[in-house]
Amino acid sequence: MKRKAGVLLFWLLFWQTAAWYIHRPVFLVGPWETLLALGRLACRAEFWRAVFASLYRIGTGFFLAFLAGLVFGGLAYVRTFFRDLLRPVILLMKTVPVASFVILALLWTGAEQMTLVISFFVVFPMIYLNTLAGLQAADPQLLEMAQVFHIRPLPKLWQIYRPALAPFLSGACRMALGMSWKSGIAAEVIGTPNHSIGERLYMAKIFFDTDELFAWTAVVVLLSFLFEKAVLAFLNRVGICEGEGGARKGKPKNRIG
Repeated sequence: MKRKAGVLLFWLLFWQTAAWYIHRPVFLVGPWETLLALGRLACRAEFWRAVFASLYRIGTGFFLAFLAGLVFGGLAYVRTFFRDLLRPVILLMKTVPVASFVILALLWTGAEQMTLVISFFVVFPMIYLNTLAGLQAADPQLLEMAQVFHIRPLPKLWQIYRPALAPFLSGACRMALGMSWKSGIAAEVIGTPNHSIGERLYMAKIFFDTDELFAWTAVVVLLSFLFEKAVLAFLNRVGICEGEGGARKGKPKNRIG
């Protein structure tokens, strides 16, 4: 804990020193100016409206992609034909630049729903591929024993497949949670939906409000961090993901990014 605090203090001092050295607030403001700007923003109702609107859109996109990835990953594991059918779609979702898909989503769904669609687009392949890999990593001897003793599907799913799947989902979620925020906010900056963090970032850039630009960026970082902690804690509690401590125990397992 002391080491983390020391590292954080070092980079805050580095940031403040760089701001003093450059001495051009239009290019770089320090942490103190950013904190003051954040305090001003937090006193406005529009600030909280934008925060909760972006949190709702990105969070909804993530959870829909998470559930769809689990379902379609399970179907691909059970049916090889379904896996082959989805392979070009997953390849397309992994390789098409997010900026290109943002423009298409803006045309297809409009600015208000675009953030949700982009978050789904980015998260789904990660969850799908890691779900499939986790199920394929289940111990074949345990599966053979379950078949010999005629264990029912639900107990077999929970006692055999879930432990094999958990580390893969943990790695996928840690990456997908951060990417959902990065891609979602980038989509909002391009589409500028009303009452969104992306819109506020865009307006700060237009008017050269560098302190507000840094303040909104700090808000995104904080929201992404808290959202990741909350989601991972929930998934760990229900038993389908490993906690940070659990991920370190035992032999490391490969995860697909």
